[in-house]
Amino acid sequence: MPKTYESGKSDVRMIEKFLNYLRYEQNRSPLTVANYEADLQAFELFFRNLDSQLSWQTVDADVIRDWMESMMDKGNSASSVHRRLSALRSFYRFALAHQLVERDPAHQVEGPKEKKSLPQFMREDDMDRLLDDVEWGDGYQSVLERTIIMTFYQTGIRLSELIGLTDASVDIGQRQLKVMGKGSKQRLVPFGQELAECLTGYVQERDVAVGRGERSFFLSAKGKKLSPQQVRTWVRARLAQVSTAKKRSPHVLRHTFATAMLNHGASIESIRRLLGHASASTTEIYAHTTFEQLKRVYQEAHPRA
Repeated sequence: MPKTYESGKSDVRMIEKFLNYLRYEQNRSPLTVANYEADLQAFELFFRNLDSQLSWQTVDADVIRDWMESMMDKGNSASSVHRRLSALRSFYRFALAHQLVERDPAHQVEGPKEKKSLPQFMREDDMDRLLDDVEWGDGYQSVLERTIIMTFYQTGIRLSELIGLTDASVDIGQRQLKVMGKGSKQRLVPFGQELAECLTGYVQERDVAVGRGERSFFLSAKGKKLSPQQVRTWVRARLAQVSTAKKRSPHVLRHTFATAMLNHGASIESIRRLLGHASASTTEIYAHTTFEQLKRVYQEAHPRA
């Protein structure tokens, strides 16, 4: 049953025309239409409370901006405000095209900027505890999981890149990985002696336990190529042994690698190349994590420190 609007008959007809357009011409789902209707109702309630003389035809861009500000003040997320603004834009585009209004006040209104979430990462002492102190157990599965964790932490490669590794792309002698990144871009990622020894031990265990039937470097206990979900599950369970953080994914280990490198003196450009980022702006988000580095610089550089 359609909702009633506290407005004139022309406004009711205008909104119903738009909703019918969504239903019958755009084939939008009932839920989508209901969401559009709710968003339009919310805006109408706002501007009528603001000024009872206002109508859909007389609303201007400043009223829309006031509505957005009101939503943000009430704790709505930027994405929620964007969604409601998008509904309003669609309505006014329709109304203008059908000569139901003379102008589109939503056309030049920009939504609030989305806050970029800062990357979560593991603390270095937690990673040390996980790799050095936690009991991993015996057998191939334990060796596999520890090697995967170590590889993520010491190289910063993506989940897809780890699964895509083959024996040919892992050069233990030269201590480097040949990684196929986003956009089929290949890069070399160096690693240290500790990971080299870990990988050597893994290969020995793997070849005895499951053989070498697959090209993939990392194989399940059944000798099959790993799935992303398998790796996520193992990483989540292992990180839970030393952390209560909500996010405990392979990508968190990628963030952890970048943060550790930055805190120990690596440049943004070096980390960009190691991570395979196309732009340094992507890598710069890690700069927020370098408070320890800032403290060291301060201690070394300030004359009164």
